[in-house]
Amino acid sequence: MIVDEKTSNLSDEALARLAANGNGEAFDEIYSRHKGFAYSVALRMTGNQADAEDLMQDAFVSVFRHVGSFRGDASFTTWLYRLVTNQVNMHFRYRSARPEIQASEAEVPEQRPSGSRMDPAEQLTDRLAIQKALRMLPPGYRSAFILYDIEGYKHDEVARFTDTRSVLRSRSYTKRELA
Repeated sequence: MIVDEKTSNLSDEALARLAANGNGEAFDEIYSRHKGFAYSVALRMTGNQADAEDLMQDAFVSVFRHVGSFRGDASFTTWLYRLVTNQVNMHFRYRSARPEIQASEAEVPEQRPSGSRMDPAEQLTDRLAIQKALRMLPPGYRSAFILYDIEGYKHDEVARFTDTRSVLRSRSYTKRELA
């Protein structure tokens, strides 16, 4: 991708306005800045790399189609988070209505932390247990857990992303009891 100095220094909000007016370079910059974030959110919610890649792409198609509806009331990242989580939720609704055979989680390649001395079998067992516990959480609790405990966002940031205020602390506490 050719980086355009004019778009690379602009805020996300300014890029969204330009993209809404048909500026392809502005949309490319938005994609470049936020694809990792969108993929991470989708991966944490689905637990499946292939689904996360597909859902990230679908979310950016939605961004392309609806960037003109971005009002700037919240940050662009908050708006994008809502698009990604809505895309994942639609995916789960569709999948529950039309079940299909999914690959075993044991087939997903494990990523080893650098410098780790833990036995690979133990790592896999721990990872599968964490993924299972995450899947058991209701979607609202799962989002709060992922954003706060895994991604490291602060409570007020998580509240903005998930559009919740008062229930966040109770969800954060309750999900620890559930997990």
